[in-house]
This record gives sequence, structure tokens and C-alpha cells, in this order.
Amino acid sequence: MSAAQESDAYELDDDPTRIQVDAVWEWLSTEAYWGRWRTRADVETQIANAWRVVGVYRTDTGEQVGFARAVSDGVGFAYVADVYVLDEHRGHGLGKRLMQLMIDDGPGADMRWTLFTSDAHGLYRQYGFTEPDRTAMVRPARIA
Repeated sequence: MSAAQESDAYELDDDPTRIQVDAVWEWLSTEAYWGRWRTRADVETQIANAWRVVGVYRTDTGEQVGFARAVSDGVGFAYVADVYVLDEHRGHGLGKRLMQLMIDDGPGADMRWTLFTSDAHGLYRQYGFTEPDRTAMVRPARIA
């Protein structure tokens, strides 16, 4: 498959009405090391209240195979969360395309972005993310 054909095999879209909540819930509730404690209602609320969402879809079936959401004040700050691409669809540059659309090609391109992750640092560094400096502080969640 050529690079153009491979690129055509997937479509990225920031239309929130297109998000397949069942697909997002399935992955986040079983695979996301960072948030399996959430209930389905929690995830639905997070998607519904997101400032921006981006989905990755197979063009042949419409199946959602990737996702990211962001919260923001809409002016100067945004936080990206729940970024994933299904294992069987990795290796096609979809993570890069997902971050490109979410951050650089979206309405928050000039904002200060944050995220929390214990993996994929190489991907996020490509979009300007670095470890926080001495001005950053974080209060961890109180999860029982």
C-alpha cells in the first residue's frame, strides 16, 4: 500500500457528534492505564463537556480507531487527555496526525498545552511538549 493509499485508509474529524462513545468507552475502560477507575457516565460527561474532540476513523467501515479530547478556557490554556490509537492501527502515523489536528491545526495552536503521560513522550515532544520547569505544580487527584 502506498503512503497516499495508507493515508486515505483513515479519516480524522473533530466533529463531536461523530464520536462513537461505545468505542471510546471500550478502550478507555479496559486499556487506559491512566483512567480505568472512571465509570461510563464519567467518560460520557468528559466527552460531552470537552472543549474539543478528535476521532480517527477507518474510511472503509467508519469504525473509530483513535481518539483525543481537550479541555480549555478557549483563550490561553488547554489540556489534552485520553489520546489513543488502537494497537492494530498503529504504525500508520495516526498518533502524529491526531496530535497535529488537535493542537497545531486547531483553534488552540497558540495556547499553552499540558498533558500527563507515562509513555509516548517521543510523540508529544514533536508537538513542543517538554517536562515542566520549576514554575509548574500539580495537585494529584484524590482517588480512593
